[in-house]
Amino acid sequence: MASVSDADLKKMTQEERVTALGMRTEQLTGKSLYVEFDPDAEERFTYPWAPDVDFNKRTEIDCDGKTVTEVNSNIRELMREGYGTIVLQNPRGMHSLGVGILSKLNLIIEGSTGYFAVGLIDGPNVRISGRVGWSCGENMMSGTIMIEKNAGSTFGAAIRGGDLVCRGSVGSRTGIDQKGGTIIVGGDTGALSGFMMQRGRMVVCGNAGKNLGDSMYDGTIYVGGEIKSLGVDAVEAELTDLDKKWLTRKLTQYGLMPDKGVDHFTKVVAGKMLWNYDNLEPSEKKLIL
Repeated sequence: MASVSDADLKKMTQEERVTALGMRTEQLTGKSLYVEFDPDAEERFTYPWAPDVDFNKRTEIDCDGKTVTEVNSNIRELMREGYGTIVLQNPRGMHSLGVGILSKLNLIIEGSTGYFAVGLIDGPNVRISGRVGWSCGENMMSGTIMIEKNAGSTFGAAIRGGDLVCRGSVGSRTGIDQKGGTIIVGGDTGALSGFMMQRGRMVVCGNAGKNLGDSMYDGTIYVGGEIKSLGVDAVEAELTDLDKKWLTRKLTQYGLMPDKGVDHFTKVVAGKMLWNYDNLEPSEKKLIL
């Protein structure tokens, strides 16, 4: 804390320093995530300033020769004019395209994007006909994103809601720190996918790289192919009839249902052995500080 000097810290006991630095030694055994949900709280699901758009009102933006700031500003201007379907042409691998859209919209990107495409969104339905770079859909809150080809690493990092779908393969660290929503990969995923996953579901129709689900706290990962290795505290679990029904519905919805069905999928969950945090953790944090 800013009010505690180094000299004061040196005079304290270890426990006093832990308290002064805002650290805790609370044991998390037996605890789980709890989400309060009130379906009648409409104000939690809409933004009062969000534009009222018409999906049948369609227009195009040619990205060629424009900066990403200009393109993203054009999107917002057209939404304020009521356009509910916007097509981006010639994106040519532009970074940070379509970020921060916080209302309903049909956004169609004809081509490939660079890093951080359509991140921080809450509501739009996005279709990308090409490839995407790193961190596509990062911190997505609701809506859908469909990528027709491959995606880079950290696909869906810290996603909180909605459906993020890639028909092709994705890089490493897919769904790192995932907090909700659904990530679906039609092909393979790289190493450390599902790292520190907290909630939500991830479906990989192909193979998964090493250390799948490493240090995951909660959530579920389904893999249709081979798993190179499981990460720390990630364990296999029984694939129930409810899992199979959900997988069938989701994969059919996005045209990714395997010919042989879903009975062969492996289900991975948290072993929950890491829910006990060692009492040495505060002193380790102190060394970092």
